Amino acid sequence: MDDNVNAYHNILELIGDTPLIKLNKIVEGFKGDYYAKFEAFNPGHSNKDRIAYYIIEEAERKGLLKRGDTIIETTSGNTGFSLAMVSIIKGYDCILAVSSKSSKDKINMLSAMGAKVHVCPANVATDDPRSYYEVAKRLHSEIKESIYINQYFNKLNLEAHYRSTGPEIWKQTEGKITHLIASSGTGGTISGSAKYLKEQNPDIQIIGVDAYGSVLKKYHETQELDLNEIYPYRIEGLGKNLIPTATDFDLIDRFVKVTDEESAHTARNITRSEGMFVGYTSGATMQAVNQLVEEDYFNENSKVVVIFPDHGSRYISKIYSENWMEKQGFFDSDHESQQNIEYINETANK
Repeated sequence: MDDNVNAYHNILELIGDTPLIKLNKIVEGFKGDYYAKFEAFNPGHSNKDRIAYYIIEEAERKGLLKRGDTIIETTSGNTGFSLAMVSIIKGYDCILAVSSKSSKDKINMLSAMGAKVHVCPANVATDDPRSYYEVAKRLHSEIKESIYINQYFNKLNLEAHYRSTGPEIWKQTEGKITHLIASSGTGGTISGSAKYLKEQNPDIQIIGVDAYGSVLKKYHETQELDLNEIYPYRIEGLGKNLIPTATDFDLIDRFVKVTDEESAHTARNITRSEGMFVGYTSGATMQAVNQLVEEDYFNENSKVVVIFPDHGSRYISKIYSENWMEKQGFFDSDHESQQNIEYINETANK
């Protein structure tokens, strides 16, 4: 805060210290207590603010960055937004290779933040020159005085959450947390948080959330990368078709896989029942909780923390669009449209 005025020096000072919010209606009848770590309270509206700021600060500390240099990254959208935000404040150019699976909302926001965006096909092999991994690598090799964040294989990703998210959750629960449920994409959030929490209490159970079409759950169970597990899916920022070294699988006790459809509806249900406008991955994480409850996994003494990674505003053209949901075949006898909009005739009756 400014010494003389009650103001922050810049928006980056707002990163972290996000609230823990008790869940009520969405968990009615469940055994135990459930809390959401609501990462949309970060200034960039996602947990990726933490790693963007931390990794760039470390690069500056090591003398790898100077004003006017270029930051390059592979992203499904949220990390890119956070990097663009940090770049604005610190004076860097920002170039992002983005998966075409990312919502138009995310892509437009990245451009609005001044980043140069390369939209790459989602359903190609990781070593295909068109993949967002290879495009980012190529741009880094072509652009002098640039750094490639490489969040999937950057241990600082894990360290950022070890130093912030994990300690926050431990303090906010007064050490009473029994389970952490978090989505796993790069694996930084779940691994970093788990590392800190298990150092405090090794009995805390860490559950990773994976998508059908991703390789992470099977790799955790077998230590083998099974390419037959890979097929297209719609959830952004969750699951992978490669094994990120930013994930410490030894810290994760088990994985739960969730579907695109149920995750979308669960996100919408959180918004409607708890008043938290959450993103697709938050729905996926809560859907994993629902499935664990069906297994009778928790008991009356469980204190469950669920990480909600980002804000629903990034999915207006996806899970919060009735047209998109209908096109995916997500409306049926079990799940009906929630649209509640009435347009008044602009032409007055005479």
